[in-house]
Amino acid sequence: MYSRILKDIIIKRLWKNKAILLIGPRQVGKTTLIKEIIDGKDYLFFDGDDPTVRKLLTLPNTEELKSIIGKHKIIFIDEAQRIEGIGITLKIVTDQFKEVQLIISGSSSFDLKNELNEPLTGRKWEYEMFPISWSEFQDKQGYLIAEQQLETRLIYGFYPDVLNNQGDEFEILQTLVNSYLYRDILAFSGIRKPEVLEKLLTALALQVGSEVNYNELALTVGIDKNTVSKYIDILEKGYVIFKLGTFSRNKRKEISTNKKIYFYDNGVRNMILGDFKPIESRLDKGALWENFLISERIKLLKYSKDVTKFYFWRTKQQQEVDFVEEKEGVISGYEFKWSNTKKVRLPKTFTLTYNATEKVIDRSNFREFVMPIK
Repeated sequence: MYSRILKDIIIKRLWKNKAILLIGPRQVGKTTLIKEIIDGKDYLFFDGDDPTVRKLLTLPNTEELKSIIGKHKIIFIDEAQRIEGIGITLKIVTDQFKEVQLIISGSSSFDLKNELNEPLTGRKWEYEMFPISWSEFQDKQGYLIAEQQLETRLIYGFYPDVLNNQGDEFEILQTLVNSYLYRDILAFSGIRKPEVLEKLLTALALQVGSEVNYNELALTVGIDKNTVSKYIDILEKGYVIFKLGTFSRNKRKEISTNKKIYFYDNGVRNMILGDFKPIESRLDKGALWENFLISERIKLLKYSKDVTKFYFWRTKQQQEVDFVEEKEGVISGYEFKWSNTKKVRLPKTFTLTYNATEKVIDRSNFREFVMPIK
């Protein structure tokens, strides 16, 4: 059992007259976390994957809800996005049953956010949960074991089942990608050509750390640019990938249209490619390292509700900064190196123009980039 950063955060939000919404990809431990938080308390559990539950909670009236809830003080609805009209049902609960603590989880933001945003405006605390973070991993395993497993984690990632079943990583990731990732995306997005989705995911997995051009992706996959954009948006809402835009204040000299796309988990990325070679024999170790660092940084920022904005930067003269953060007017630039054997500096064009701080992140100092300051 890994101690999750969100546990104490959510506990502090209980009984504040608001629902708690926890969203994130399947199999990252949302249900386990919530059940751990409410263990020993009187709660009523509903599984949105159960057809009977879906029928029961689809647009019931207040009296029906009163009978359903009974004397329970905590209601936990898992995979709530599967229940039609769930937003209205939850609004009735929060408005009419003030003594009840409502907790909702969902494995995607396809429909759940749309369903809940208006009905639960001002009535919810919302959190995102991801695969185990490096901080959570090291807290459990200790510094030495975590350090020894760094290269393995770059290959197999941080899904809880993967961490808890070493030796069976391939089979677990295969099931995760085929049974959950594709199933949810296809079920909630209306995509009718799964083979196109697979081609697009493969193309994105091969371009981690590089700029992606939607026109080029369209030619590679064999669909139009608008469909590429739609599929990428769906993959982002399904917590498979996330995008970095370009940091640009000089439209004439800096690139401002392309994106970089990363995966929330290295193991999922490698499963899509079917490539689990050890790190020393890989040509993409730099991309794996960059994907790991940026995904871990995103976890850190989102768990702390940090308002930092993040980008990458590149000029038409091919000057580049891997990762840029902007917070309260302060600009910070980061360069990522798997092995920093020579002194690396960020382009002076960037640091001078934006009065930016600069930092090279490598194996010797990456913890200060991906772990909270204690």
